[in-house]
Amino acid sequence: MGREFLEGNEAIARGAMKAGCDFFAGYPITPASSILHYMLELVPAIGGTAIQAEDEIASMGFCIAAAMAGRKVLTATSGPGISLYSENVGLAIMGETPMVIVNIQRQGPATGSATKGAEGDIQFTRWVTSGGLPIVALSPATVGEAYELTYRAFNIAEQYRTPVFILANKEIGVTRESVDLDAIELPPLVKRKKVPKGNEYLPHYFERLTDVPDISDFGGNHIARFTTSTHDKTAYLTTNPEIIQEMIDHYAAKIDEAADDMALVREDLEDGAETLIISYGIISRSAAVTVQEVRSRGEKISSLVLQTLWPVSKAAITKAMDGVKKVIVPEMNMGQYLLEIERLAPPGVEVIGVDRMDTKLVSPAEILEKGGLL
Repeated sequence: MGREFLEGNEAIARGAMKAGCDFFAGYPITPASSILHYMLELVPAIGGTAIQAEDEIASMGFCIAAAMAGRKVLTATSGPGISLYSENVGLAIMGETPMVIVNIQRQGPATGSATKGAEGDIQFTRWVTSGGLPIVALSPATVGEAYELTYRAFNIAEQYRTPVFILANKEIGVTRESVDLDAIELPPLVKRKKVPKGNEYLPHYFERLTDVPDISDFGGNHIARFTTSTHDKTAYLTTNPEIIQEMIDHYAAKIDEAADDMALVREDLEDGAETLIISYGIISRSAAVTVQEVRSRGEKISSLVLQTLWPVSKAAITKAMDGVKKVIVPEMNMGQYLLEIERLAPPGVEVIGVDRMDTKLVSPAEILEKGGLL
């Protein structure tokens, strides 16, 4: 189609359709509502189902059921909606349900400023369910990345039988950019691995903790069980502590083991640079301008943009910090991902957060000033 003038929310919808999404359920909420509007038009056109549910809780419930019946599923909300999604997110993790959950973040807390952007749900998304189980979350910085990462999120969800989050924000979701979606390179589509017809079906069977169980669609060739309570590999309820712990370890291990495979980053590293900027989302664009400014003065500086926030891309972050003396982490929150960088920073490396949460973007000038680059 060539270049188009698209907003990020439309790019997300188009990315989902490119990935084969055939079910959507959601509830209107600023600034994610246009995803609902796009999907109500796009999904029925291919014979799929799109629903405006009565609320966020119902949206997640519909999506979980549809995913377990064999549909490729998307839902979208904003910060307050994630609060209502949280219990069913836990169900999706426990049920090993492949689905994609979009959060177009807005200024909080609570209702906050519904029409203003922020990236304040980073840690909330990580710890959205009980017990500290790992989750997967991708963070786009451009309209093109919103399209690409949504597509990739479906691949991850299908391959690892897990919910995957897209953490965008208002600035990306409702801002238009010129983009050629056809020019974006995408990997082959991943299809969930299904139990062969006639084989016994154990809904959560694994030999190694890191194995991803085969799946059988509800209403298909096998009797399928699904429960929100603690269960064994057959999905029958259990109160046996050893079995419960094994299942919990499995949910964690299959994600932790795949962390390097899920790691998506953009590196711009200079040999000999003693300063590194680590950024994600919309503020990575301010970081890019900052890097240009510093290099225009003849000074060396490196940049690492994280597209995968969870699980933490430890290998890429550690590599980027090798030899640096200072790491700057700009964020549209009160320093949420800064905590992860501090954990990984070698002794003696100064880690500086540049935070802003007043609805305005962190500017290159702020990064230069607060990062000690003037």
